[in-house]
Amino acid sequence: MLLIPAIDLKDGHCVRLKQGDMDDATVFSEDPAAMALHWQAQGARRLHLVDLNGAFAGKPKNEGVIQSIAKAVGDDIPVQLGGGIRDLDTIERYLDAGVTYMIIGTAAVKNPGFLRDACTAFPGHIIVGIDAKDGKVAVDGWSKLTGHDVVDLARKFEDYGVESVIYTDIGRDGMLNGVNIDATVTLAKALRIPVIASGGITNLEDIDALCAVESEGIIGAITGRAIYEGSLDFKAAQARADALNGGSD
Repeated sequence: MLLIPAIDLKDGHCVRLKQGDMDDATVFSEDPAAMALHWQAQGARRLHLVDLNGAFAGKPKNEGVIQSIAKAVGDDIPVQLGGGIRDLDTIERYLDAGVTYMIIGTAAVKNPGFLRDACTAFPGHIIVGIDAKDGKVAVDGWSKLTGHDVVDLARKFEDYGVESVIYTDIGRDGMLNGVNIDATVTLAKALRIPVIASGGITNLEDIDALCAVESEGIIGAITGRAIYEGSLDFKAAQARADALNGGSD
């Protein structure tokens, strides 16, 4: 089980939002590259970056910072990036800069042809991000709830050739009130590709609960506010996950 530290970028800083609200941001670091190196030193085997400004603007807004992070960690650990990814040129530019996986969210829902083209052009590098509440998919930085069913949409994207799915319960993200295990397992069981859980991880009990269902196809979990505010010790949590599942992924 991979535990993946989140580095959310707003105006060049590392922040965390509460339930996706850009006006409710807590700044945790003004040096995101140093933060990336910190998590690498703590044993992270992948990093999760989000260009929050890009997500709301629909185009990259923290590109220089993202490139500095990719350069800082080098080839040692993969970096996955989402937020404002709307065209193939942007994907190619970031991959050339050292980002390993590109996460397509809103654009996948609004323009599935773009997602299909991205999977064809960059096989093995495209992850789809599905944000949902009560089983329905949300778009535009969580500001709009669609009528799409999570499982139906994920199966469609699986057929396009995405590498994996990041599933975020937006009712729990940033709230430190536990992971929606049932919804995550339901999705993982319906797919052949791996699922990465996101939203609500608070403590070691959540890690235990996720590891207990890893065999259903849940390969990792993204954690943010908990590791920044101290309710979860990242290094201890990754060690716990490795011990429960018999070693490193």
